[in-house]
Amino acid sequence: MFQPDIAGNVGTVLRTAACLGVGVDLIEPMGFAWGARALARAGMDYLGHVAVRRHVDWAAFEAQVPGRIVLLTTAGATPLPDARFAADDVLLLGSESAGVPPAVHARADASVCVPMRPGLRSLNVAIAGALVLGEALRQLGWPGVDKASPFVPGPGC
Repeated sequence: MFQPDIAGNVGTVLRTAACLGVGVDLIEPMGFAWGARALARAGMDYLGHVAVRRHVDWAAFEAQVPGRIVLLTTAGATPLPDARFAADDVLLLGSESAGVPPAVHARADASVCVPMRPGLRSLNVAIAGALVLGEALRQLGWPGVDKASPFVPGPGC
């Protein structure tokens, strides 16, 4: 997540990542104070199940990216149904208020948009991220998820 503004969205991303077996990179600065209390509130009891890496800035993040940077953007060049993902892709979500600056957009190896109804501005960043992550994992055979164990519905199912 590039300079996220809203702790609740970070919490949603952390929970999704924990459940689906992927890590989360947070690129600072963030729009909220990050500490034990914010971490506990945002991530609930899922934090022990997700690898979180914080980066002091874009350059620190960019220096350690192993594969393609795939930017999720409303100005994406590739609609999600046409996108193809690789195991070492890194999905990049922009900040809720500003997305990413032009230099970050230009650096992305690919950009993907989620098709939406005309006249609507955008999805919530965490929801868009979950949609794209789900498609990427589907294409890759759901690595990190135990497909051999039967689905056990939670209390709300």
